[in-house]
Amino acid sequence: QVQLVESGGGLVQAGDSLRLSCAASGTIFRIKTMGWFRQAPGKEREFVASISWVFGSTYYADSLKGRFTISRDNAKNTVYIQTNNLKPEDTAVYSCTAKAERLGATSHYWGQGTQVTVSS
Repeated sequence: QVQLVESGGGLVQAGDSLRLSCAASGTIFRIKTMGWFRQAPGKEREFVASISWVFGSTYYADSLKGRFTISRDNAKNTVYIQTNNLKPEDTAVYSCTAKAERLGATSHYWGQGTQVTVSS
């Protein structure tokens, strides 16, 4: 199995920044991509950003380009999302996801999520 553990969420004011982290652990796995989704109360889960593990290619939700930046630390199997100029509408549970190969099979894994609350 591959475990994903997020950290860095919290309660902030509008205009503040947060950096969320997600560390992957487990045995005998190779990460292909990692990314972030979020789900606000009463809304469907939406894509935030993703990054390819080998080349570092990044993809963002159009609405978040310029405010959010995804990055990775391959040595630590960790992905980050830097969130700037946060707005109340960014309030959501942010979940990390990984596409990883393990024992010849590719699977998607999810973390438990970390709450981000932005007050106005």
